[in-house]
Amino acid sequence: MNKYKIFSLALVATTIAKAQDLEPAKKAIDAEQFEKAKSALKSVIQSKPTNGKASFLLGTIYLKQNINDSASIYFQRGLAATEGAKFNNIGLAQLDLDANNATAAQAKFDLVTKDMKKRDTEEYVYIARAYMNAEKPNYANAIAVLTKAAAANPNDAQVQMALGDAYYGDKKQNDSYLAYRNAYQFDSTLLRAKMQLGVLLKGAKAYTEAVKAYNEVISIDANYGPVYRELAETYYLWGNNEPKTYTENIQKALSFYEKYMSLTDYSITSRMRHADFLILAKDYKALEIEANKMKELDKVNPRILRYLGYSAFENGNVDVALKALQDYTSNPTNKTIPRDFLYLAQAKIKKGISVDGKSVDPTLLASAMEDVKKAVAIDPIIVKDFNELGKGYFTQKLYGVAASFFEFTLDNLESKTYLEDSLYYAICVITQNRGKDASAQDKVALDKSDRVIDSVIAKKPDYQDAYLYKARINNIIEKDDVMSKNYQQYLDLITAKGPDEITKNKVKVIESYNNIAAFYANTDKAKAKELFNKTLALDPANTYATESLKLLK
Repeated sequence: MNKYKIFSLALVATTIAKAQDLEPAKKAIDAEQFEKAKSALKSVIQSKPTNGKASFLLGTIYLKQNINDSASIYFQRGLAATEGAKFNNIGLAQLDLDANNATAAQAKFDLVTKDMKKRDTEEYVYIARAYMNAEKPNYANAIAVLTKAAAANPNDAQVQMALGDAYYGDKKQNDSYLAYRNAYQFDSTLLRAKMQLGVLLKGAKAYTEAVKAYNEVISIDANYGPVYRELAETYYLWGNNEPKTYTENIQKALSFYEKYMSLTDYSITSRMRHADFLILAKDYKALEIEANKMKELDKVNPRILRYLGYSAFENGNVDVALKALQDYTSNPTNKTIPRDFLYLAQAKIKKGISVDGKSVDPTLLASAMEDVKKAVAIDPIIVKDFNELGKGYFTQKLYGVAASFFEFTLDNLESKTYLEDSLYYAICVITQNRGKDASAQDKVALDKSDRVIDSVIAKKPDYQDAYLYKARINNIIEKDDVMSKNYQQYLDLITAKGPDEITKNKVKVIESYNNIAAFYANTDKAKAKELFNKTLALDPANTYATESLKLLK
């Protein structure tokens, strides 16, 4: 009996020791010090190859860093261990989820849970996180798994923490708040749970309150790195939502992100995350510096080409941008995003602009538009950026380029910028075709712009300039009767608003009078004279009206 007691105590001591072996690595993972965690776990595996959970945690870090080959190797190695081997099935199941093989994933999850004790919860937590961390997260499944865990052990802080994350991902903010609060109450060392209460406030755009919540975390542990990343992201959002604060808040955001980097690690993975943030903050000088540092650290990681391409383009190094982005997007094994092709397109356009700045090489422009199509095909939401891009090219008087970008936006009638995009598109088409012979006109674009203006009028029938643009289109294609009607519709809306509105729009009103008068010149001379005289009342020196009246006598 005494021997049994001694053996039992020894077993408990050994179990505690093994758990403690992993605690530094777990703390490093929570602090987002992934290189430190990897080093600690490799040391555990080297000294205790039987520790399967160490392999699982190491594989999970590689999954987080998108290094799936290494993750798979450690999961497979962990399966052969004698302690905690089953956890590695969870990692392999996440790989199955990423490959859209839910059946295979479920079979592995079943292997993990079949021999679980009644109050065990750790397995459930990791299974739920696999659902959440998969490329296509399934928060509903994660919540279902964690609900079982909470029923088994309602006071488990890690279960509540994971529940908070799952509810947050499922956009159930109230449930998320309760779970995070419970997690911190059950374990006051769990700073991430307290930090996430601030994240919820950030999501609600309560930026002042979010910052206050983060500062409470800092008052407990000023070296907890993730809270500075959240501060950075909060100030970034604050600046974007309140433009008056943008400059000040972006500087704060960048400063806090540097603080985050200093407290985590400067690994290639962390640098990439930093680079992604610099793109959001539009700090392309810093991005180019970071990209070149990454290139020194890892000469083969293809994603570095993305950062080099973006920053080089924004900093005016178009040839460097072209080379980097063409190399990156041309490799089918690289995981491209819409912005990769959009930057490549912009680089080609910039490269193709003529010396006088008035045109773009047609071959490069056609190639650029193919890249834009690829960007839209990956994710149509990228079209929301085309309003700003189109207006930029419009300002440069590159109307053909601007029209090409605005054209992509015209299918989304519910877009916030639909009316503006439509009008810009029509103006570009009008400007390009005005004064051209009929044989040189782009009849397809003119017809499309006419229909687009019709849709603007349908949505906003009192928008006076829409009738003006429609009149100009019909003037170009020589539909004079329709043109006259459109100009009159414009005049009716203007004159109804009184003399001040006529004065404010004098040039457009004169254009309307003169064009309607020219239409009536051969059929109703009295009407034509009346309109030309209205022009002269506004502009006594108007040559066209004066000369036309002489011909009508």
